[in-house]
Amino acid sequence: MAANMEAHEFESLMDIDIESHHTDAMISSTSVNKVADALPGLGIVAAVLGVVLTMGKISEPPEVLGHSIGAALVGTFLGVLSCYGFVGPIASNMEHMVREQSSQLQVVKAALVAFAMGWPPVMALESARRAIPSRDRPSFDELEGVIKGARTAKG
Repeated sequence: MAANMEAHEFESLMDIDIESHHTDAMISSTSVNKVADALPGLGIVAAVLGVVLTMGKISEPPEVLGHSIGAALVGTFLGVLSCYGFVGPIASNMEHMVREQSSQLQVVKAALVAFAMGWPPVMALESARRAIPSRDRPSFDELEGVIKGARTAKG
């Protein structure tokens, strides 16, 4: 950070960096999600193709036709299962990982911006603690204990 940069300018710059990181990191999960979205359609195409092939066997006995139609429906089943059972959840998990990274960057930003505004280091850490999502946020006492432990280990 330049020595003459205002804290709000620094915060704006960090917001741009975090947004850029988030956008780039979401490309993979978005691509996998698009594949997942296409799988049911692919299953339908497989089913239609199976029905077309079955039409070529229309003069066969019902057992043969039933087998062919059943095989055609397997394509639809596999497309839907692949989408909602495998590829879609993978894309969702990838998206959650990106959001977790962005959340971590927001915590670091909160600490650095507070420090850039001239806050004492302990207050900058408190600002960062408050930026941690509530499910993961340590209590004030836990943070204070870690700080005291670090001071004791250092000195």
